Amino acid sequence: MKIDSQTERRIIFIVLFIAVMLPLIFPIGWTSEVSPHVQMTYDMVDNTPEGSVVLLSFDYDPSTATELQPMAISLIEHAWKNNQRVIATALWPMGVKMADAAFQELLLKYPSKESGVDFVNLGYKTGGMVTIQAMGRDMKSVFPTDTKTIPYEDIPLLKTVRSLKDIQFVISLSAGDPGIKQWIMGAHDMFGVKVAGGTTAVSAPGFLPYINSQNQLYGLLGGLKAASEYEQLLGIVGPATVKMDSQSVAHVLILVFIAIGNVKAYKKRNSKKEGK
Repeated sequence: MKIDSQTERRIIFIVLFIAVMLPLIFPIGWTSEVSPHVQMTYDMVDNTPEGSVVLLSFDYDPSTATELQPMAISLIEHAWKNNQRVIATALWPMGVKMADAAFQELLLKYPSKESGVDFVNLGYKTGGMVTIQAMGRDMKSVFPTDTKTIPYEDIPLLKTVRSLKDIQFVISLSAGDPGIKQWIMGAHDMFGVKVAGGTTAVSAPGFLPYINSQNQLYGLLGGLKAASEYEQLLGIVGPATVKMDSQSVAHVLILVFIAIGNVKAYKKRNSKKEGK
């Protein structure tokens, strides 16, 4: 039975839809080689002593959450596994909600973690580089309360944190400016704090020069693939791995369709030559 081109297109769309959906419902958990920059970030977190205070800056909004939110979840989980205490801040207004969503998701898995003791969301502050410089001098002056309006001095986690110098490392999850670049220039270059970053795949190459002999950047996660690699190092099948499974299956299927199309075109061309 001969199938017309319109029916063929419909079949291709249906097969692609099924191929993309199935790994989202039934994760495969494919693994890949971990890139050196992802390994650097993992090692920095893993080698930080228990009880240390670390800072994650949520410098993005929902438009890039597909790539960056899985990174945030993995980084917080890694810190909590190592009994590190996490401060969340944001240089982007919607970053506050991104941080809350990450904490709430992980609290389902780690119900013993307590707000104000194991983690705190200090919220959004405008100013970019100026804000970071002020945090390097006095955190309380920048964030007098957390997002729940609890005074800085009443939050147990912050008792030993007077400035950025009391924080072991900063990781900026950044979709643009202000973001990673400002944290490098402010936290690292001015106050000597370790800085790593996570960004979208398209933006990652622009930050590679900062991974240099001066250790301006202690690691970089670039895009969904890097997020899935970090989950692999943690030994979990998280949202990034599931999405990468779906993407990989779709890519393989597209290559198969291209091969089939080329074979059909070759046969059609040969049949025309024979008919002459």
